[in-house]
Amino acid sequence: MAAQYGKDLLIKIDMNGGGQFETVAGLRATRLSFNAETVDVTNLDSEGGWRELLAGAGMRSAAISGSGVFRDADTDERARALFFDGTVPEFQVVIPAFGTIQGPFQITSIEYAGAYNGEATFEMSLASAGAISFVAAP
Repeated sequence: MAAQYGKDLLIKIDMNGGGQFETVAGLRATRLSFNAETVDVTNLDSEGGWRELLAGAGMRSAAISGSGVFRDADTDERARALFFDGTVPEFQVVIPAFGTIQGPFQITSIEYAGAYNGEATFEMSLASAGAISFVAAP
């Protein structure tokens, strides 16, 4: 993957449950991470004393986080409503020249902050709540 601008990594939210994704407004920084738990099956017969892992046995998860400036746009309002309702909508993360990750995520935290002489900011974190799909960029 070639070098690219961080501003091009987008977090999008399904606004009405019908597949209409909109970019979360005001984001300045975004992050996506994938995790997989391991299942250790090392035993006395393991070759050369090296650890052995059971392929495909661990639980996989994804996490999304973002921070930015508070804009009170439709996406901000939707994120707040989803957090307080505890619902799990579809999100997309678009990584240009790589692909799009999509699946159900739960908003696990929203933080708002503001300095006396600065802008109001927010941070939000999401945790995967089901199977995630990946579509490679053309």
